[in-house]
Amino acid sequence: MITAIVLIKTSVDRIPEIAESIAALENVSEVYSVTGTYDLIALVRVARHENLADIIPGRISKIPGVEATDTHVAFRTYSQHDLEAAFAIGLDA
Repeated sequence: MITAIVLIKTSVDRIPEIAESIAALENVSEVYSVTGTYDLIALVRVARHENLADIIPGRISKIPGVEATDTHVAFRTYSQHDLEAAFAIGLDA
């Protein structure tokens, strides 16, 4: 599974509506409203790199109010859940 982190600039008066529209798209797992240079961060998960083009410039960027996107593709995922599972291997409960 390929994960892309999409930083999104929007019309500030429509952030909640834009976030809901993005969250409703297939392959978008989460959308966060954030402070800073960008207004939203979306996590997009796809099976193939080619699918990113369909979703990010093909759908997210075309939502009214989306002004710009900056996409970062994850190489590897680290999470607290994964670390806990790894350390628990072989331990009896």
